[in-house]
Amino acid sequence: MKPYAFDYLAANSAQEAVALLAELGNDARILAGGQSLMAVLNMRLAQPSALIDISRTADLDYVRIEKGHMAVGAAATQASVEWRANLADEVPLLAQAIPYISHFQIRNRGTVCGSVAHADPSAELPLVLVALGGEVVLRNKKSRRSLKAQEFFQGMLTTARQPDELVEEVRFPLAKPGQKVAFLEFAARHGDFAMASVAAVADGRRLRLAVGGVADRPVAREWEGLDESGFDDALNEFAWDLQAQDDHHASAQFRRHLVRRLGKKMMKAVQAKEVQA
Repeated sequence: MKPYAFDYLAANSAQEAVALLAELGNDARILAGGQSLMAVLNMRLAQPSALIDISRTADLDYVRIEKGHMAVGAAATQASVEWRANLADEVPLLAQAIPYISHFQIRNRGTVCGSVAHADPSAELPLVLVALGGEVVLRNKKSRRSLKAQEFFQGMLTTARQPDELVEEVRFPLAKPGQKVAFLEFAARHGDFAMASVAAVADGRRLRLAVGGVADRPVAREWEGLDESGFDDALNEFAWDLQAQDDHHASAQFRRHLVRRLGKKMMKAVQAKEVQA
């Protein structure tokens, strides 16, 4: 199939992009890398009257270290993050997760903010953002606001973004001294969407586990002082609380099994002296 006809509008700045969104609202969609959006358009799951292209918007194409976080602009590609020389020191969970995202050709065009805005529950970047407690910066013509990742993601392909808002930036917290992280996912083959993915973060006695591909959004749970003897019970409760559903990729039962197996492996990894992801 091919998409319905639409107008193509190229924005030269963030200000121009939000002005167009203010004018067009629900009738427009933002085009950055287009790796998710074009598939949606081709299947006619969305029928916007206009696409606002921000891919050549210089003031949105940045990856920079700010106070306590890595800020990634709306036009920055996944590859521009992946190939940062110090990524494994800056945001090590991103360094572990990004290679699982589809294939390098997709990462060369796909944007970080685009993946977050699309909000596929099986996508790696939303999961990392939730696991780390990151933020999403939304901008419209009049103002900006910042939401925690768990507030931003509201369901399957559903977010708190309003029709006149641009996902201007996402913020990944920088690694803290002594923090340990681990990421793993299970898919039919490399590059496919995960049937289940897990990200673990340990800060001292605090252990946080985030799961993607099971519920309708990435979900995180946190424990204080949990040791290995309590992993099985904690993971079994978490797996059931995610309310997995059967689909043509996997059964709900198998997804719960993956949460228990992958979760335990990653929880043990971040509590070990050396992380083996």
